[in-house]
Amino acid sequence: MGLDLQYIDGQTPLDEDEREGLLIRVVATRGELDEFEQQNIEKAISWSMKRSFKSDVIFSEAFIQRLHVKMYGEVWRWAGIFRKTNKNIGVDKWQIPAELRALIDDAKFWVQNDTYLPDELALRFKHRLVSIHCFPNGNGRHSRLMADIIIEQVFKRPVFTWGAADLIKQGNSRANYLIAIKAADQGDIGPLLTFARS
Repeated sequence: MGLDLQYIDGQTPLDEDEREGLLIRVVATRGELDEFEQQNIEKAISWSMKRSFKSDVIFSEAFIQRLHVKMYGEVWRWAGIFRKTNKNIGVDKWQIPAELRALIDDAKFWVQNDTYLPDELALRFKHRLVSIHCFPNGNGRHSRLMADIIIEQVFKRPVFTWGAADLIKQGNSRANYLIAIKAADQGDIGPLLTFARS
């Protein structure tokens, strides 16, 4: 296949088998792929914002997988399917279902017990979800949309602005986002809370 993918800092490279899952054969460059993915993601955002989901639906493996399909199902055959390879980030592929169940159980507990303020809860969920890295690709964008759905649907608050920039492209906003993620990796959620509302 002639798909030429250049990766920027923080992106997860696709294995050859995963690249074979591309449904749109005319895609040859990263820019073209980003464009097709963005069109699919915009449909998913529209789908998610036109519906009302209860928190027990949002905090479920089925919803997490369904949202990934909505975001990437027109572009990738493996959309919504847990990855079958290990990556440069994330838990071991065999640990994905157990880690995801633990995150979902934790999130339900957090909501029921007002463990965190709404923004922090949504961002803690997002951060753990992306650190599990359920899918071959698209985990960052997927986890950000999950955080937006949580904050809007569970807590009835405005969605996050995420630095008001395209985080797929290299630049200051992406660099600041990655700094915030790395701080959260070390247990400091503060920079991510600030960035998400900047």
